[in-house]
Amino acid sequence: MLVLGLETTCDETAAAIVRRCGEGPGEILSNVVRGQVEEHAAYGGVVPEIAARAHVEALDGVVAKALKDAGVAVTDLDGVAAAAGPGLVGGVIVGLTAGKAYALVAQKPFVGVNHLEAHALTARLTDGVAFPYLLLLASGGHTQLLAVLGVGRYVRLGSTIDDALGEAFDKIAKMLGLGYPGGPEVEKRARSGDPARFAFPRPMQGRAEPNFSLSGLKTAVRIEAERIAPISEADVDDLCASFQAAAVDVVADRTRAAQRIFAERYGRPTALVAAGGVAANGPIRQALTRLASGSGTRLVAPPLPLCGDNGAMIAWAGAERLALGLTDGLDFAPRPRWPLDAAAAQPGAKA
Repeated sequence: MLVLGLETTCDETAAAIVRRCGEGPGEILSNVVRGQVEEHAAYGGVVPEIAARAHVEALDGVVAKALKDAGVAVTDLDGVAAAAGPGLVGGVIVGLTAGKAYALVAQKPFVGVNHLEAHALTARLTDGVAFPYLLLLASGGHTQLLAVLGVGRYVRLGSTIDDALGEAFDKIAKMLGLGYPGGPEVEKRARSGDPARFAFPRPMQGRAEPNFSLSGLKTAVRIEAERIAPISEADVDDLCASFQAAAVDVVADRTRAAQRIFAERYGRPTALVAAGGVAANGPIRQALTRLASGSGTRLVAPPLPLCGDNGAMIAWAGAERLALGLTDGLDFAPRPRWPLDAAAAQPGAKA
């Protein structure tokens, strides 16, 4: 099964061709990502209108390259998948409209993909992980711990009550005058810093429910930076190192709490899976590897190019749904808010 996947939910314009063969790992035939760092760097974050325009300008060229790299034509495809949300609605509309057009012209099935589901299923693309598994999904916009029971079957065990994990990294970077995107910059500076210099809090640590809270940690860094101002380069390194050490401890503790709940409800998971942009952070990967090993399972995290937004994960999620006979009409509407788990989608629930 050959599927074209389009991703335009934030600041990456991406397209990929993926082959699905049975229940094992998939094959990525091409994966083209056009980032927008230069367009947004001056603003210290993503500007939605700029992002949408950049998607319009880049998408056709990105798709053409993905098809060429894979050595296939649109008519060779078995389906077309496009991220339909959650994300910045302008960008979502660009990719969703293009995906429908490619499907219509090629007379192929269309699938509107939940961007979060694509992250959740990436471990099956790369490693063929069987259900059920425990997932830490952490990015600039989302921080969730979920039981992944099957395609379309997700149970949220915990989430952030304020900032997302990646959002906290980005805000710390902006606060300290580092570059954009902020997460990699904080990790880079932390390598030269002293993680024990500042005693930052570990919010929610020890709580039975596996929720996160990052705003207090972020505020503690700001207060400390203001207290020692003007800050030197060495101070920046130490602030980053101390912040990252606290974040790593929080991730490990909150994931451990989710492991307990998962085991009580579903038994031992086939794997602990990390996905999303924050899964690229080295110290967080190391902590999760130790945590998984200590509980008798393994950590599965995507290769670094697949941690961020990409077309391969969209194509794979589309292939998984197509294999179950799940398709969508060309009237499928964009969903800027689209909770992954059914309970969170109920009226009055926090998305």
